[in-house]
Amino acid sequence: MINALYKFLFFTLTFFLGACVTDREYDLLKNQCNMNLVANSTYAEVKMRFQGETVQILEDLIIEGYVTSSDKFGNFFNVLYFQNRPTNPTDGFQIELELRDSHLFYPVGSRILIKLKGLYLGKSKGQFKLGGTFTSFGNVSVGRLPAAVLDQHISVSCDESTAIEPTLITIEEVGKNLTNTLVRLARMEISEEELGQTYAVQGEETQRTLVDCEDREITLLNSGFSDFQEELLPNGSGAVVGVLIQEDDNFSLVVRSAKDLQFTNERCEDVIDEFTSRQIFISELADPDNNVGARFVELYNSASMPLSLKGWRLNRFTNEKTEVSSTIDLSGLNIAGLSTLVISPNGDEFENVYGFSPDLSVGTNSPADSNGDDNLELVDPFGETIDIFGIIGEDGTATNHEFEDGRAVRKTSVTEGSANYNFEEWTIYNDSGNLGTIDQPQNAPHDFSPGVRD
Repeated sequence: MINALYKFLFFTLTFFLGACVTDREYDLLKNQCNMNLVANSTYAEVKMRFQGETVQILEDLIIEGYVTSSDKFGNFFNVLYFQNRPTNPTDGFQIELELRDSHLFYPVGSRILIKLKGLYLGKSKGQFKLGGTFTSFGNVSVGRLPAAVLDQHISVSCDESTAIEPTLITIEEVGKNLTNTLVRLARMEISEEELGQTYAVQGEETQRTLVDCEDREITLLNSGFSDFQEELLPNGSGAVVGVLIQEDDNFSLVVRSAKDLQFTNERCEDVIDEFTSRQIFISELADPDNNVGARFVELYNSASMPLSLKGWRLNRFTNEKTEVSSTIDLSGLNIAGLSTLVISPNGDEFENVYGFSPDLSVGTNSPADSNGDDNLELVDPFGETIDIFGIIGEDGTATNHEFEDGRAVRKTSVTEGSANYNFEEWTIYNDSGNLGTIDQPQNAPHDFSPGVRD
C-alpha cells in the first residue's frame, strides 16, 4: 500500500513538473548559449524599415537586448520584452513567440541576440512587434514565432544574466522612447475606488488604475490567468516596477508578479507634504588642497519650481564601505527653482573663505566633509536613490571618482540626477589624474564656485 502511494505521488509530481514545458521545447532550445553572434543593427534602424505595412526582414541583421519580462507568474503570455541596455535604456522591443514558460529559456536580465532575417516587423496601435506572420482577410500581421524555429532566431549570450535597473520615471515622463522597457514609478497607489478588488477578473484581461500623489493616472494591466489574479490589490502607497507598453496614445504597466508592487507607505493623502524629483542632484563636491575647513557639497534644482526637502537625506559611504557611514537629514530645507543649496561641515570657516554663509552647516565627518575618496548618495523621502557620486563599495583612490585635494563639478548639460554613477557627467580635479580625471589640485576660494552652477 505504501509503495503504491509513493508511486502515485512520484508520477503525479512528474506530471505536473513536465506539464509546464514540453520535452520537445527543451530539446529545441537547450543549446542556445552563443558566444559568436555580434549585433550589427540598432532598434531605431530596424523600426525605420516599417513603412506602414508589415514587412519581412530579408537582410542578415542582428540586434541585441536584455530581457525585462517574465511569464513565470502568468501575467505575460507568448511575448518577450527586451531593451537595448540593462540600465538607462533608450529603446525597447517585443517579439511574439509560441512558447510556454519562456522564462526558463530567457530569464530576466539575460542578454539575447535576435537574428532578424526571416522575421516580420509590424506595428499595431503604436507598438512595434517582431515575430512570425499570419494573414486575416488578406491582411498580413505579425504573429507568434513557432517554438520549432526559435533557436534559429533567438540566442542567449553565454554571459551571466545582468541585473536590470528599472528607469525611475514619473507619469509625466511616460513616453514612447521608453515603451517596452522596464520602468519604476515611485509614490504610487491603487485608485481608492478599486481598493478591495482583485488584480484581475478571472479569465479576463483587466485594467486597474494606478494614481500618483499628484492624482495623475496610469493603467495597471493584469491577466485574468495570472497566478496572482485572485489576490487583493494592495493598500498603501509606494513604488511599482513594470514593463511600459503602449496602445495608441495610452500607456500601461504590466508587472511580472505581485511583488513588483511595494506599497509599504501610508496612502498619499497622508504624506502630501513630501515630494520627489529627479531634477535635484549633486552639482559640486569640494576638498580644497589648501584648507579642509572649506570643504562643501552643493545640490542643484534644475526645475523652475521650489521643492521642500522634507524627508530627503544625503548619505556618505566612506572609502569602500557598503553601509552608510554618516547622513544629513535635509528636512526643514527648501531648494528654490534653478538654484543651489550649499552644505558645509564648518560654517564659520566657509563664510571666512567664500564670503557668505552656507545654506546648511553640519559637523565634521559628515557627507559634506569628504576627503575625496568617498561615495555620496542623495535619497528622497520614499527611499529612492535620486543621485549618486562614485561607486558604493569602491574606495575612490586612483579611480575616476577621486576628488582628493580637488573638486568634482557636474557638467552644465546635466539636468537630472542618476542612480548610477556616470563619469562622463563630471569634470574632476585631484592630485593624481587617474582614469581621465585632471591632475590639478584646487585651492580655495579661487578654484571653487559654491552657490553658482558653472
